[in-house]
Order: sequence, then C-alpha cells, then structure tokens
Amino acid sequence: MKRILKTIAISVSAVAVLASCDLNLVPIDSITYEEGGQLIQTEANLTALENGVLHSFRALQMGKYSLTSDLMMDGFNATLDYGNNYGSVHRVTADDFNSGDYDVRDYWMNNYIALKNYNILIAAAETANEDLKDKVDVVLGEALFCRAMSYLNLARHFGKAYNSATAATDLCVPLVLVYDQLEKPSRATVAEVYAQIKADLDKAATLLANVKGSARAEKPTIDAVNALYARYYIDLGDYANAAAYAHKVIDTKNYKLSSTAKEMEDEFVNDNGKEPIYQVYTNLSSEGSNALREYTMTNSDTQFGQVFKPYYIPTQKLIDSYDAGDLRLAAWFDNSEAVQINGSYYQGDFYVFTKYWGNPALTSNLRNGRQAPKPLMIAEMYLIAAEAELTSNAAAAKADLNTLQAARGARTTDATLENIQKEWFRETVGDGLRMVTMKRWGLGYDGRPAQPGAVNALNLGTNYDQKVLPASDHHFCWPVPADEMNINKNLVQNPGYGI
Repeated sequence: MKRILKTIAISVSAVAVLASCDLNLVPIDSITYEEGGQLIQTEANLTALENGVLHSFRALQMGKYSLTSDLMMDGFNATLDYGNNYGSVHRVTADDFNSGDYDVRDYWMNNYIALKNYNILIAAAETANEDLKDKVDVVLGEALFCRAMSYLNLARHFGKAYNSATAATDLCVPLVLVYDQLEKPSRATVAEVYAQIKADLDKAATLLANVKGSARAEKPTIDAVNALYARYYIDLGDYANAAAYAHKVIDTKNYKLSSTAKEMEDEFVNDNGKEPIYQVYTNLSSEGSNALREYTMTNSDTQFGQVFKPYYIPTQKLIDSYDAGDLRLAAWFDNSEAVQINGSYYQGDFYVFTKYWGNPALTSNLRNGRQAPKPLMIAEMYLIAAEAELTSNAAAAKADLNTLQAARGARTTDATLENIQKEWFRETVGDGLRMVTMKRWGLGYDGRPAQPGAVNALNLGTNYDQKVLPASDHHFCWPVPADEMNINKNLVQNPGYGI
C-alpha cells in the first residue's frame, strides 16, 4: 500500500502517533513513503532521514524528560511561585498524579513519535540503494542506538525494575518495531523489552564498530553504544558486564572528568568540556524545548539587574550531600544572586540550582536554561563501574568511586553501597536519573527537608517538604496515559491507577 504523506497528524495516542507523519523526516515535496518500497535511493534521501532521526532523539533530551521524574523525588522543593508546574508529579498523590497527567503523557507520546521515525529508517535501510551500503549501515546503527535508548527510558519509567524472577510476566510498554498505522499493540513484558534493547545494541555495536568516540561527539559512536550497554546491564543486575562496558568507555581515555573550577565552567556553562560521550548538536536557532528554565527562571529586574524566580530550589538534603570543597557545590548552586519569590527578595538566604542556568551562546538575552543536551557522560560510567564492582571487587569499586570524588574535590570514601548511592545523587542531580536509580535500589524517601532560609518562600506540608514516598509506592511505575487506554483497548493499566 502506498501512502503519500500530505499532512502531520500528531495525536496524543501512540496508535495515532504511529500513524502520523513527520514532514521533517519525509518531506512531501521530495519523497513518498511506500511500505516495502525503496525510500533511500540517494545520499540526499539518507541524509534527510538521518537528520530526522537525530532531531527526534534531540527532542527527547533534557526539558521535561529530565524534570518530570526528578521533581518526584527528594532533591527539590516547590516555591510559592511554582504555579503548579509539574505539581502533580511533585506532590505524588493518588488524587492528581494519575493516568491523565500531561507530563507523563508527553513522555510516552513523544518517545513513540520518535520510535515511529526510527522504525521508518530501520525498515528503509533494508531496501536502500546498494551503492550506499557503507553509509546506510552507519545511519542504521545510529537509529538502532536511538531506538534502544527510547525503549530503555520507557521501560525504566513505565515498567517495574528488572527482576529476573518476574521479568517474564511483569508488564512494560508496547514493543513497536514496524511502522503500522492500524496496529493496536498490547504491552510487552519487561523481559521482552530488555531483550529488544539488547538486540538493537548488538546490531548497533556491529554497525558502529568503526565510528570512534570522542568528547562531545554529536552523533552516536561505539563509545555511546558501550555506555548504553553499561546502563542496560546495571538494570539487569549483570554486574560483570555492567562494569566491563563502563570500563570499555573509561579505558579509551577519550574523556576527562572536570577537576578545576575552569573545567567545570567549560563543561557545564559553555558546553565545551571533555566529559560528554554524546553531546547533542545545539545552536542559537535550535528550538528551546530542551531548556531547563524551571530551576532558575532568570528575569530582568530594576533593582538588581537580574533575579532568579525559580519554580523549584534544592532541598537541604541535596545541599548537605556535598562536602565544603566540592567543585559541584560551587559550580551548580548559587546563593549570591538575588531571588524574587512571591514578591519578596532574598539574597544569600538559600541556594538556587544553576547546573542548567544556560549557555550564554544559546541565548540573545538573559541565560534561559538552554544547554547542549548531554545524554551520556563519563562520570556516569564511573558510577556504574563502582556500583557493579562492589559485589565482587571492592578495591576496583573504591578506585572508580575515588577517581570521581577526587576529580570533583570531594572527600574520598570507602566504596560502600551507601556512599555510591550518595555519589549518584550529587553527581547526576538534574539529569533525570534519581527516580530510576532509587527504583533500581528499592529505595524510597522520607521527606524533602527545606533549606532553613527558604521556608517563607516554599510550599510546605504533607505533600511538599514533608513528602514521604516509600519504595513500595505504585507511582514508581508511571501510569499508561488515559488517552492511550481509551483508544487502544489492548492495553492494561499499571496497578494503583484508576480511570
């Protein structure tokens, strides 16, 4: 059946999403999409498809894709000016964090939009012009890497943590590997989804074997594939392979941990450091959907020139996790700039989270939370290695943990699970990994203690600074969005969520 693409029809449903058309991926004035046809006939076709895939991947980085899960956890407090932005996921109550939540819906929907685009390219590669085979293989490897990343992220949020005893029956997300606008897929199991992630990574590893990694690489490389393998294996509890793949990246020496104030500024302000295994291309004209403004919300001010008006500020628990000389405390938290909340000014009373204040090169005015997204960083490889080695090689775990701590100017410690978990908290804050690590460890939290100087600027009470979220809470598995459930009757909802 030939389908000539005439319009974009993006829906809130994965069913409709899979049927929708992305004109950035398949422009109507140059190409038609034909099932079983030859979509890649020229190098220009291939480049257009590759650009669409990489654009789809970029759109899923930072922004709400980091905020939603992090704001559920124990690192941030809602200010009086938060305006209910991410309110339902921050309060985490049965009354309002449910299947109708917009941020959860968008996480699901936009990953499936991207998966549709990845699947079109993957299918097109099978019938590509043979003269383009070498170039097609590289682009195919990129698409498989992207698909593996999306499914890993979806599994981490909508499925239970991987448990070898129950993975074959625990429900995860629908596995959609072929573009089919009529399909109404049911949910695959956790085991099936992780098996597909492994299959995609295995193929990507072969196809990208000669695409060498480098700091700030703007496309997937073999180092990026190995880093994603490390994430995959730590989820499975396969510690030998998790450590091995983390060290495949570490041992290349392609990446260097920032260890001075200048290097931290280069890395986390100017997007010009040596830590990213993959740094998504971004320029001034790129769309701002990746911005993380909610932590700073910088505004012009007649009295101070500029002020922060954040929706969320760090908890005292997060601030207390850092040693006094830790470079991250100095680089990622600010208590010198003026803050305006609910009409009152504060200066020096509490810290604002500025890890994502914004790259000045990506704004024409005040820094606005826009950075080049960095989906894979070398610091995470040290954390994965240390956690994985802990059960079998305590000396190696300590060496990897101490390497990261020493680079950051933190006190070096023994490699206990508690110390490694603390390092995950303070190193990956704001990166969207807090919920998935807590879920992997089977941990909840008991309160979000406020910075003392901020209590008059915050929402306080049972669902805010006093929030308790036990490890058994069903919200650690996000709900299947209501729109999906209404349209696709083959879907089953996660336990704990009503209509």
